[in-house]
Amino acid sequence: MYSRIIVAVDLEQIEQGRALLTRAASLLDAGGEIRLLHVLEEVPGYIAAELPSDISDRRRAEAAVELRAMIDPQDDLRVAHEVRHGAASGQIIQAAEDSGADLIMIASHKPGLRDYFIGSTAARVIRHAKCSVLVER
Repeated sequence: MYSRIIVAVDLEQIEQGRALLTRAASLLDAGGEIRLLHVLEEVPGYIAAELPSDISDRRRAEAAVELRAMIDPQDDLRVAHEVRHGAASGQIIQAAEDSGADLIMIASHKPGLRDYFIGSTAARVIRHAKCSVLVER
């Protein structure tokens, strides 16, 4: 069905990420690739000034370890992982464009009041992605 799938993972919701990965495997064409993606939001400058200078590198390394742990080496799948920095929706869309993905999979939570004013990540991805988007609740 799909040859390149981006699975956007929020590492604070790791079980949803695992469920998305399982579902992606069932939708993947033979010889296709799944790319697990986690986006680290930028820390505001006034907070970053108080943090250790290598905090960004440590956060990236920790996220990469968690993504790798999601990949079962016994599975006969091509699964890569990537950690990006920036606004989640923009980075997810950019990763899909960079890799030529034909599907983005993302989990959604029950919207709260905050989401009605600024919109959720999933909603922004749906509005702006150039490929299909599957949202899992």
